[in-house]
Amino acid sequence: MSTTQLTAAAVRPIYDAIELKITAALSPATLTIIDNSHLHASHAAMRGSNGKETHFEVHVVSDGFAGKSLVQRHQIVYKLLDEEMKEKGLHALQIKAQTLAEANK
Repeated sequence: MSTTQLTAAAVRPIYDAIELKITAALSPATLTIIDNSHLHASHAAMRGSNGKETHFEVHVVSDGFAGKSLVQRHQIVYKLLDEEMKEKGLHALQIKAQTLAEANK
């Protein structure tokens, strides 16, 4: 791994963890991750926080969601990111979870 890659990984560890964990568990056809942390930096709960990565949107398209309700799909994603939510500073997660057929409608 180059110094540039190490620096990039150190700058966005939560983004990278989201990408790695969702990809490994769900083999998504598409995965879109948007870091909205900058939009919330001035909120009272974020002031004084060391966390730079706190608010994300994820759009996951995976047939791993087939037969699952919306609540079950969200539970799957939250369980994958439990460590980031409880220990790493991830404060808010907006999830759109679809099967490939749903995404193609």
